Amino acid sequence: MPKDLVTQASKILDDAWQGICALARTGRLEDCLHDEQLREGVRRVIASTTKSYRYVLPTQLIAKLADPDLDCRCLQASRGGAGAFDARTVAHKVVVPFDQANDNVLGGSPEPYVNNPLRVPELSDKYRAAQKNRGDWDRLCAVLSAVEMKADVEFTRKVLRQVLTEVYRRLTEVRVIYPAPKRISLDQSLSLIEGFLGDLSGGDRLLALTSAVFAVIGRRFRLYSDVKRASITSADAATGMLADLECVSKKGEVVLAVEVKDRQLAINQLKGKIRNIREKQVSEIFFVAQQGIAVEDKEEVQSLIAREFVSGHNLYVTDLASLARVALALLGEEGRRDFLREVGTQLDTYNSDITHRRAWADLLSTV
Repeated sequence: MPKDLVTQASKILDDAWQGICALARTGRLEDCLHDEQLREGVRRVIASTTKSYRYVLPTQLIAKLADPDLDCRCLQASRGGAGAFDARTVAHKVVVPFDQANDNVLGGSPEPYVNNPLRVPELSDKYRAAQKNRGDWDRLCAVLSAVEMKADVEFTRKVLRQVLTEVYRRLTEVRVIYPAPKRISLDQSLSLIEGFLGDLSGGDRLLALTSAVFAVIGRRFRLYSDVKRASITSADAATGMLADLECVSKKGEVVLAVEVKDRQLAINQLKGKIRNIREKQVSEIFFVAQQGIAVEDKEEVQSLIAREFVSGHNLYVTDLASLARVALALLGEEGRRDFLREVGTQLDTYNSDITHRRAWADLLSTV
């Protein structure tokens, strides 16, 4: 097997995967195959109960894109004939490392092409009888036969994108392990927060961190019984919630509300929330505004906060770093460890994108 084939196949997979992840981060990841039967075939194979089958489509398609003269139905070079090649090498040198780098999303097999289902020369009806899972074998054959018969690079790329889209969807269901350290200092905790907020997330990471802080405060200091929150994509009005977070008592009463903003806080946003807190008779509300108060609104905001205090409402404007520095110091080391675990719980419970969950796990592993 020429080294340049493996190198090129690796680059093709990496570039295509980065593209899929970028689309997912912006919420624009969607199916790209219009043929419903092919699309369903891809989906079923990537979720196949036969682990080895999950590696086949990524392997055969990146090899085909690296060298269009290859027959993507071929598994073993010994098959002979036009387009024959050793697919096992591409699988084990390219797709297996990809799988390992992505939480074993395909199953964690170190040598999938050595397993019995793939110890045949090619993917075709000729070897159907040797398969236990003949339904998924048929689907594999159908998808790769369509690619081979079409003999069109753009179509092959489109099929690969569909395959990786299904891999990404499967990855979002994979459980991420968050390796909380045995000891964590205040400075280390603040560094983790800063690092986690370093990448844009549409406010998802900020909301998870803020929710974790208030959840641990409630548990440790017994100021309220529970913290309610909606997903990052839900509007407060749609959920019936007063703010992004509601810290509630055992009786279900809102003790304090928390609005989380990853942009500057504007006067109109405060005014809109005040109407709601008056209606629900909540006296304490935090605005966690990462970029502070809009300069042009600062004087009016401060004046509004003073007026609302007189009428019985306490409004606090802070950023997460300032809030966390005080809260995590008061919580102590065990409380900080609780906070680190709670961030992972928030990310999992509210189905944060896999990139955010893995980023938090990666940061924890550096401590």
